[in-house]
Amino acid sequence: MLKRLAVLLALGPAVAGCAANPDAEARSIADAVEPPLRAAAAAAETNHDYKGAVQHLSTLYQRRAGDRGIGVALARNLRYDGQAQTAADVMQAQLVHFPGDPDLLTELGKDYLAADRMTLALRALEQAVAVAPKAWDAYATLGVALDTQGRGAEALAAFGRALELSPDNPAVLNNMGLSLALAGRLDEAVATLTRAADLPSANSQVRQNLALLLAFKGDVAQAEKLARHDLPPDQARANAEILRALAASAKGQ
Repeated sequence: MLKRLAVLLALGPAVAGCAANPDAEARSIADAVEPPLRAAAAAAETNHDYKGAVQHLSTLYQRRAGDRGIGVALARNLRYDGQAQTAADVMQAQLVHFPGDPDLLTELGKDYLAADRMTLALRALEQAVAVAPKAWDAYATLGVALDTQGRGAEALAAFGRALELSPDNPAVLNNMGLSLALAGRLDEAVATLTRAADLPSANSQVRQNLALLLAFKGDVAQAEKLARHDLPPDQARANAEILRALAASAKGQ
């Protein structure tokens, strides 16, 4: 009996400790759930399920508001989901913890750009390139922002710097080509977008932009060929009509 009592007394504090510390148990459960949540968020973003990604990342962010990686991912998916101002608010909160962080400033610039708040976008992106002069993404996004303000020469300079830092980057080449087109330099624009489209990592948006410029230049056959590369037959036929109409319109100018 005494031995049994000794065992119970020995076990008592440990058992009581588990029962009296629910916070530790809750933290343990949360730690176990976090990796699957991160994986689910990444999979949702890959599948363009931005609402799902936001849901998973919001759960993580509530627990780890000071985690810059989670903060940037949440803001990015909010922006993709059309919630650009909310994304900017997340980045502003993160910058309190990480002042002057170039990744946060670049994402903030993208968020303000998507929210059509150009002055704030330019301010954030200029800060980003000032603190991180080798961040190609900051320069590329700055180029887009400058283009929206009609500052084409400065935009092309920003895209050029981005390409120096990240050669043959299809996203940068795509935006640079569109910038050249806006400046009326159509041949250079087509050459730049052709270079982008020939890269293995180029996406369908690059090819569709090239198709539009080729149609505007009058090369309808090549434009339709590019349109068919990514689109289902019905949509490709509809696009072909648009491209032919665009070519006719350009010819009439």
